[in-house]
Amino acid sequence: MTRILCGVDIGADTLVARLGRDGPEHTCRNTPEGLADLVAFCRTHRVDVVAMEATGGYERLAFGLLWGEGLACALLNPRAVRRFAEGMGVLEKTDRIDAGLIAWYAQVKAVRPTPLASAAQARLTALVTRLRQLTALKVSQSNQARLVTDPDALASFAPILAAVAAQTRRLEALIAEALAADPLWAALEAEFRTIKGVAGRTVALLMAEMPEIGTLSGKAAAKLAGLAPLANDSGRRTGPRPIRAGRASVRGILFVVAEIVRRHEPDFQAFHQRLSQAGKPKKVIRVALAHKLLVRLNAKARDLRAALPQPA
Repeated sequence: MTRILCGVDIGADTLVARLGRDGPEHTCRNTPEGLADLVAFCRTHRVDVVAMEATGGYERLAFGLLWGEGLACALLNPRAVRRFAEGMGVLEKTDRIDAGLIAWYAQVKAVRPTPLASAAQARLTALVTRLRQLTALKVSQSNQARLVTDPDALASFAPILAAVAAQTRRLEALIAEALAADPLWAALEAEFRTIKGVAGRTVALLMAEMPEIGTLSGKAAAKLAGLAPLANDSGRRTGPRPIRAGRASVRGILFVVAEIVRRHEPDFQAFHQRLSQAGKPKKVIRVALAHKLLVRLNAKARDLRAALPQPA
């Protein structure tokens, strides 16, 4: 059965929708009132799936409101859509062309709707994102302070760092409350922390930015995080297996935590030693440890999900 796909190019102020590669189009404001027009346009044309790119925030209003109106939506990777366009020889770029390309890409890839996050999931993601921003701010301010010698200039750092520390403690408390309030998250936190070196922040970030953990195979989870070595062979040549793409924030914290786990868990120590003795580069060892940790966490999550009673 042929699905009717509507591609939507997201802008800060406007949305351009198009049916298929070169079908009817509609432009509206990126506001609740404008989106009501988009809903009417999609219903008039019996759209099955509305596809849009993840633009870093501008898509959230449209994504949430369209799902709320019963229209299934799919979020796409903007880089994948752009490379698809280049591969198909479409080098021009306008909002109208982009909307058609989004629909065309969604059709070729047979994309599935992206589930709408629950209110609890959206809240946890917002809290974790803000905590990560504050952590980055603290690091940048601390680094800048090291280079300052003027007393008055140096004194200006203290209130900023104090405010960041206070807000960090507040966010950590809110995140802990959110994890404790959800039975699955609370169980996953207890299970994950049986691995020595895995702390609350690690659990919170995984729950916020990789909620699929435990529902995928170990290989799929590694690829989602960008920790799966990718084949790079041609003819007789066997190239190095690089990693790329994936969820950078998840990958980043796994790099840090895997090194800590390696110091406390005997099998991680043995794994590290075996790779070192084999002469593997440090970067390869780092990736391998993070990959091993993610596979372990994913297996624990999978077993726990299977053991917990399923919601009615």
